[in-house]
Amino acid sequence: METAKFGNTDMIISRIGFGAWAIGGGNWAFGWGPQDDGEAIAAIHRAIDKGMNWIDTAAVYGLGHSEELVAKALKGMSKKPYIFTKCGLVWDDARKTSQNLKAESIRMECEASLRRLNVEVIDLYQVHWPVDKDIEEAWEMMEKLRLEGKVRFIGVSNYNVKQLQHCMKIAPVSSLQPPYSLLNREYEKEILPFCKENGIGVIVYSPMGSGLLTGAMTRERIAAMPSDDWRRNSSYFQEPALTQNLILVEKLKSIGKKYGRSAGEVAIAWTFQNPAVTAAIVGGRNAGQVDGISKACDLKLTKEDIAVILA
Repeated sequence: METAKFGNTDMIISRIGFGAWAIGGGNWAFGWGPQDDGEAIAAIHRAIDKGMNWIDTAAVYGLGHSEELVAKALKGMSKKPYIFTKCGLVWDDARKTSQNLKAESIRMECEASLRRLNVEVIDLYQVHWPVDKDIEEAWEMMEKLRLEGKVRFIGVSNYNVKQLQHCMKIAPVSSLQPPYSLLNREYEKEILPFCKENGIGVIVYSPMGSGLLTGAMTRERIAAMPSDDWRRNSSYFQEPALTQNLILVEKLKSIGKKYGRSAGEVAIAWTFQNPAVTAAIVGGRNAGQVDGISKACDLKLTKEDIAVILA
């Protein structure tokens, strides 16, 4: 699998990494419905076998469950992948989530993630979502955790340029994690060029539009989603956007057919045409899904392909 230097870090990462959001399961605000833990662990193993050398998770995914599954999957491995996780979203006994970027909370979250992941240091620790009034306080604590050796590098997710600049006055930002896909191109305007100019690594999430661009999603499948699958309430999966999105999927299928690839692989490959993108986070709820996307970074789309997709 292709690799690339990751921003201002010393990590050389695979162009595709395993995303552990969906394996957190359901029964929380942004759950994906029921998940078999055995299949989740098998998916992680398959991803590593396919050459993915990093896993992206978060404390809030499954309210700690995703991190615990990552630890179980990696137990006993002599050479483990890089582990990236996030902070800033906490939950109460009623499983209700909220944002908290106060320094004390971030430290407590980091300690909890270290325990759940069963590691001595987190390779990349990221602030999950910004809270403007607490951006400086949060980033000061993130840098403290780095200097203390609890985390190796620090990054952010879902930040805009102004928010990145606030952080950069305190300590370097190693990475940004934005939701970049054919369904969400907003980041192309300002944020991705800023990252490229400032040497900030970019790992994009939801490059397949949370499964909508895989080619396997149908109206019937969407209608049958479990009640605790957050996508039921996503505008991408509802009209009027749904019809246009399914038309886009047919274009991706057409391009993929030329190369013997899936629509999802084409969607992932498209994100790599942006020079600011270091790598893409791709989830898999079972080993078969991992097989279906693991070679997407090898697919090189032509200018003609891209023109067809965007027409």
